[in-house]
Amino acid sequence: MSHKNKALIFFTKVPTPGLTKTRLTKEHGGIFTPEEAAELYRAVMLDTAEVGFRALEQLQTLATNTKQMVNYDFVISSTPEHDHPRLKEIFDELDQRHIDLKFIADRGQNFNEHFNDAFQQLWELGYESAVAIGGDQPQMTTTSIIQAFHWLDRFQESHQKGLVHCPCQACGVSLVGLTRSTPMDFAGVFYNTDGVSALDAIINICSDKAIPVAALETVADIDNVEDLAHALSLAHSQSYTSRFQPQVVVPQRFLNWAKETGLTVCTPPNSEHDPRETIDA
Repeated sequence: MSHKNKALIFFTKVPTPGLTKTRLTKEHGGIFTPEEAAELYRAVMLDTAEVGFRALEQLQTLATNTKQMVNYDFVISSTPEHDHPRLKEIFDELDQRHIDLKFIADRGQNFNEHFNDAFQQLWELGYESAVAIGGDQPQMTTTSIIQAFHWLDRFQESHQKGLVHCPCQACGVSLVGLTRSTPMDFAGVFYNTDGVSALDAIINICSDKAIPVAALETVADIDNVEDLAHALSLAHSQSYTSRFQPQVVVPQRFLNWAKETGLTVCTPPNSEHDPRETIDA
């Protein structure tokens, strides 16, 4: 019996000042220098990747214990290809253990084409299902990734085709998974110029093509300062709750970076509240 190959696609790039997380820089209304924004991305990228590693380890262990012939690979999808050696050096900081780390260079004129191309390259390499996440999601969970692969297994058994997603906080998606038989085309989905959100566009395509869809919990990414504050508050929560929930992977590099830079979360006092004293009276 041949092995079934499945992959976690990790879309990322080398953290580079002026090219990474630019919406967080002062030039674009943010609070960081280009160098600080790049260092932030490096921290959250590695934290997010570690969540992916731990999820694949759990999936691989389950497959081994149940005598399933399945391989799970961690595939870094990044352009340009000549940056791959530098990314390899950065990822060597992580404890990869028994996870196979592979690289592909996604191609296209825009992110929609790059997204399509990454999946297509994996289908041509023989993978039967794949789950994609980005590098700016320190609140991604092992549970979400594991559930995504389980949903794709279920779809393959019953429909052959299927899509699973985690919505993000801004009408988009933080995770997308497909089976190889799924006739999904992401043209026009991301950075839509017609005013249709990415999540709506995905659901519209799936509805038109009768593609089964599973939705998982919302996972936020980091695009602007408000997202950053949300992510940092959640990271502080994770640091404590991990004492009681061992499956929680703490984004420690993100927390360390915030501490070193003196970054804290604060909210202005709010006097605009419901008049509870009147209701209670």
